[in-house]
Amino acid sequence: MTPSGWVSQSGVMTRGRIIGLMCLGVVATLILGLFVSSRIKSTNEVDRQAALQPFYTPPTQISGAPGTIIRQESLGIDVPGATAIRMLYVTQRFDGTPAVSSGMVFVPTTPAPPGGRPVVAWAHGTVGGGVQCAPSRSDTPTQPLNGWLPQMLSLGWIVTATDYVGLGTPGTEAYLVGQDEARDVVNSVRAARSLANADASDRWVVWGHSQGGHASIWTGELAGSLAPELHLLGVAAAAPAAELSEIMQAQWNTPIGWVIGPAVATAWPLVNPSLPTAGIISQAGLDNTARLQAACVTDAAIEAVVREKAGQQYFDVNPSQNPAWFEVAEAQTPKPLPPSMPIMLAQGTGDDVVLPGPNALLQNLWCAAGSQITTLWMGGVNHMTAANVAGPAIVPWINDRFHDIPAGRTCGTKPPVPPTGSVSRP
Repeated sequence: MTPSGWVSQSGVMTRGRIIGLMCLGVVATLILGLFVSSRIKSTNEVDRQAALQPFYTPPTQISGAPGTIIRQESLGIDVPGATAIRMLYVTQRFDGTPAVSSGMVFVPTTPAPPGGRPVVAWAHGTVGGGVQCAPSRSDTPTQPLNGWLPQMLSLGWIVTATDYVGLGTPGTEAYLVGQDEARDVVNSVRAARSLANADASDRWVVWGHSQGGHASIWTGELAGSLAPELHLLGVAAAAPAAELSEIMQAQWNTPIGWVIGPAVATAWPLVNPSLPTAGIISQAGLDNTARLQAACVTDAAIEAVVREKAGQQYFDVNPSQNPAWFEVAEAQTPKPLPPSMPIMLAQGTGDDVVLPGPNALLQNLWCAAGSQITTLWMGGVNHMTAANVAGPAIVPWINDRFHDIPAGRTCGTKPPVPPTGSVSRP
């Protein structure tokens, strides 16, 4: 006998159908809750963002050399041992077109040493594409930096932190477009050097996480040609999104596709306007790309899990198997840095976003190419905490660069995870 209201074969409803409807009901409830929560947060945030908007609105005509500060003001928070500044500055797109980025600068309050204060340029990870997601527009802008910012300031270093063009400011963020990211990073250093009483030297190191790791490595490649008046001494990267084809291969059909896919699908047509979407991105993905690209990463991640539970994928097929998508991914994958540009790579083995396998592959490839690479493998460390966990090791590594101590090389030690090399070329 079946329970009341169930008919096992030809009647009103099967047990499987009831369970299916119950699951759909749970998903619908989660989506509704997500929508309500997002609306409440938006309502609470709208006044603060509206008050900030005049500062972030660029002038109609962009004038001045890259690194020129358009406007600056106090960040409005207490940072022990430093003056915290919000800035709007001139930078460039990858094709040389003038653009405007926002960002932050932290200047130590201790006297500057002879020759000026060294500079560390921070490149942040994925935060989402909406203007409200920009770190300098956050009400807790230093929270992601707590694992290393105090130590850097105590050593007398200036720290810059670009938002990237099109994030805090109007326009499209060139997400994982290294030529844009590097310009924003380099020009944040130029902007810091133009600040009155900052006493910034021309010696600097770039340090980034996730997307910012991608940015920092590209900066290592391009800084010499973009800003020959500055002296980049090293590159540090935590969980860098570097081997892009391998990352796509592993993550295209997971919830990560819903978080990263809309940003890539919006940004990569900037460098390849003919990049196809039909047959690559699902209809649900196409319908929601613009909205999710404008969402902050936490909200996008929650929705990604809900959609995955509902059986939805952002991509219909593996984009790394499409020649046009593969071409952009390969073009935006940074090449091994020369031995003259030391790099420290930190990667957690518990990372389920930038998986450790692709960066094990990077270590092997770069060691074979002769790069001066130091790797820090962090057992069990996940993606979100990678930069802060690595911070206590990154700070002394950077300090050695500022004191002209030769960098080490860890190529004699194998990665603790197998390198990923699973992409079949189209």
